Amino acid sequence: MDGARRGTLLAIDHVQLAMPPGAEAQARRFYAGALGLVEEAKPADLAARGGCWFAGGALRIHLGVESEFRAARKAHPAFRVSGLDALLDRCRAAGAAVSEIETRREGRRAYVDDPFGNRIELVEIG
Repeated sequence: MDGARRGTLLAIDHVQLAMPPGAEAQARRFYAGALGLVEEAKPADLAARGGCWFAGGALRIHLGVESEFRAARKAHPAFRVSGLDALLDRCRAAGAAVSEIETRREGRRAYVDDPFGNRIELVEIG
């Protein structure tokens, strides 16, 4: 029986995080500037809602506007990266809160906060 007939999960299509209304410029500075992602145009029917979409390689992240925004402090996406130190330097230069680097058996990791306080884990394997 093939995956389509079984209803099989294949991969994450995108991760969505929330942001406050009117904060698209901050999102662009952090996600495109510090993290190096490329902004994708939102479909016309969704663009009026605000927010931003970003992509880099197979990674896609959508920032949606919430009028009563609350940052995700515990729940978070974890992005596999190369050049962790350089990414963390760019995040610090952008004013992001950055945790200490943790070294584990599988590699190094650190946490950063986006401009809205959402937690993001950056993982460098190897």
